[in-house]
Amino acid sequence: MELTVVIVNYRVKYLLEQTLRSVEQAMQGITGEVIVVDNLSGDDSIAFSRERHPDVTFIENQENVGFARANNQAIMQARGEYTLILNPDAIITPRCLQEGIAWMKSHPKCGAIGARMMDANGVFLPESKRSFPTPWVSFCKIFGLSKLFPRSPWFAKYHLRYLSDREPQCIDILSGAYMLCRTHVLQQLGGFDEDFFMYGEDIDLSYRIVQAGYENWFLPTPMIHYKGESTHKDSMRYVKVFYDAMLIFYRKHFPRFNVIFYPVVKLGVMVRASMAMARRLFKRLLPASSKTTSEGWPWVIISTDADSVSSQCRISSYVTTIPDSGNYNVLIDDGSHTLAQVVDYIHDHSDQNRLSFHIYAASHGVIISPKMS
Repeated sequence: MELTVVIVNYRVKYLLEQTLRSVEQAMQGITGEVIVVDNLSGDDSIAFSRERHPDVTFIENQENVGFARANNQAIMQARGEYTLILNPDAIITPRCLQEGIAWMKSHPKCGAIGARMMDANGVFLPESKRSFPTPWVSFCKIFGLSKLFPRSPWFAKYHLRYLSDREPQCIDILSGAYMLCRTHVLQQLGGFDEDFFMYGEDIDLSYRIVQAGYENWFLPTPMIHYKGESTHKDSMRYVKVFYDAMLIFYRKHFPRFNVIFYPVVKLGVMVRASMAMARRLFKRLLPASSKTTSEGWPWVIISTDADSVSSQCRISSYVTTIPDSGNYNVLIDDGSHTLAQVVDYIHDHSDQNRLSFHIYAASHGVIISPKMS
């Protein structure tokens, strides 16, 4: 068996089903298996997907055991030569798997591969490629120096913005939303460290892969990840959980910096939490000026049967090509396009300022939107 795909699900019913369809389309010609571990979602997402994907193996936990432990449940029984760790809110393409596996075969030192993740509007997600969070790199991220000098190799190493996202790069850290790994390496390392409940476990695993003598690579193959790190950056809970994970990482890998680094991180958490609180307060006071919304924008329907889609979605007025100017909601029909074609279309037409992309899931008549995440 060539490939095992591991997906941990939690309350993303329609996004999970879309992810599974993209995996099935991407795995054409590849021998493999798909394992979904559900962390007690409490909805009907597993029943919904099981009915539509009978060949998938589903593991239903009776409690939310966290990202790391849930992944490990599947990793330790994976039978593929390679294992893809994939989020349940992602869309991959055949190129992701074909180019990743080919790179592994031609680069024996490569232990894991990431892809060029985009958000639902085709905007590159910087967490696709990162550097190890050494004390200096972490200091620059926590106190905003990496944002002030985004192209500086000295200040902006965390997201490696000075490295091209259009070319392969040997990097340090890959995102747990998409990690194509050698299965024997994953299993020998024991998978993810279960001390991390959420966030930081991908940093730790990437670090241990390099420590074991392998390399981590970023490939510029586009894919979509709906959430991305930026979704939660204004949440105080995110700030606390993320930086608590960094403290776990430092206790484990940089114990000699504990006395110096702990107070710095704690101060950073207080500063970032205060900023998050201020942003949320500002948005509540001035919602119209603090956030752009696509509600009320006119529609573009990309389909071979646009009239039927508009009727199903109750869209009374639409055009079938994107105008050169103006703000538009763009609805792509996956009944007349493969999900790989959807990804390519969003990639080729991305414009974060004036276009908001949505996917019409023709098989069950639902519009898949970033708002679902």
